[in-house]
Amino acid sequence: MLEEETASRAGTRSRGLGRVRALRERHWRVRSKAERVELTTLGMWHVTPWLLSVSWLLTPLMGGVRHRPVPLALGALLLVVGAAQCAAADRLTRPALDQYLGRAPLPGRALRAPVALLCTALALIVALTAVDGVESWTARLAVGAVLMAFGQPYALLVPIAVYLRRAGALTVVLVAALGLARPDDGAGVLGVGLTVAFAVVLALGAGRTGAWTLSVLWEAERARDVQARLAVAEERLRFGRDLHDVLGRNLSVISLKSELAVQLARRGRPEAVEQMIEVQRIAQESQREVREVVRGYREADLTAELAGAKGVLGAAGIEWALRAEDAVLPVPVQSALAWVVREAATNVLRHGDARHCAVELVTGKDHVVLTVENDGAGGPGGSGGSGLAGLRERLAAVGGTLTAGPAGEDRFRLQARVPMSEVTA
Repeated sequence: MLEEETASRAGTRSRGLGRVRALRERHWRVRSKAERVELTTLGMWHVTPWLLSVSWLLTPLMGGVRHRPVPLALGALLLVVGAAQCAAADRLTRPALDQYLGRAPLPGRALRAPVALLCTALALIVALTAVDGVESWTARLAVGAVLMAFGQPYALLVPIAVYLRRAGALTVVLVAALGLARPDDGAGVLGVGLTVAFAVVLALGAGRTGAWTLSVLWEAERARDVQARLAVAEERLRFGRDLHDVLGRNLSVISLKSELAVQLARRGRPEAVEQMIEVQRIAQESQREVREVVRGYREADLTAELAGAKGVLGAAGIEWALRAEDAVLPVPVQSALAWVVREAATNVLRHGDARHCAVELVTGKDHVVLTVENDGAGGPGGSGGSGLAGLRERLAAVGGTLTAGPAGEDRFRLQARVPMSEVTA
């Protein structure tokens, strides 16, 4: 029974540790790279003051303090203040980083305790030196330890120039105090000055380098988020543009044929039924094209669009003339030009009162040029409309350009030009 109970407890403990480990792994895996680097950096910053206190303060002080009551008391008090200083540094590290990264301002009272502990530690070191309680090398290491504990988070809170000026002033005051405490030890005082300079630079480098790296990582993280949002916005624009191009012409034809069917029905003409059947067919075709746009698989065909434009414009009583040279175009170029034909036919139906429309497709040495020209229409109103903006985006994808505007009295011309380098003749 005892063995079974022991095994059961061991199994329960193992399962508990396994669940904790799994939770930690999942918690780590769901974090972004920037969050992981930040956690690692914070962990290093939390550990550094304690390691320096053990190696530069505790160990030298235990071996270098004089075994007299006053030095022992001052040394013990310095160790307590050093431990409190490390704890205060750990508590200050996260708010200091948040202020450096612009997340949240640091409360004004947050530095009171670290500054008080730093002053107390330095005063104890000066007192130990004055009573000849420690060796000079022990005092130098102790100064470096207490300055590192304070300087690492403090370097994130002020500009570098301010940090260096204040560090220089502190160095002068500390060297002067130690010189007065032990005037016969010039070399030791000079060593303290060099130690202070080393600790100041080390704290500045450790704090600022890690924080700057984190700021770059977070900036890259924000850039990726913006890029993702832009990709979504671009896809929405593409979807809206495709819907405009797909439905614009078809809705114009449906409106035209419905109006014609109404007039024929009022006159009792049987052709009204045929027109409504055609409206039904176009509506069904529009549904299919919208589904293809949603799926993202739709590619316009130039030959089909030319034929469709001829039929639509002919049904509206507009004469159609086509002159096209034989050429085998890449699918992206053919699709872009097909959208130009569709948009041009839509604009001819919607705007003005055109009677003639001419389309010309010319393949030259440098460019393939598609020109659509009509009379009795001023083209899209305003500044060009969203249809032409969508065409420019499509042509830009294959290196092409689009021009649209008046071409003489009561005439409008739409011209698309694609570099010949994009064409396989």
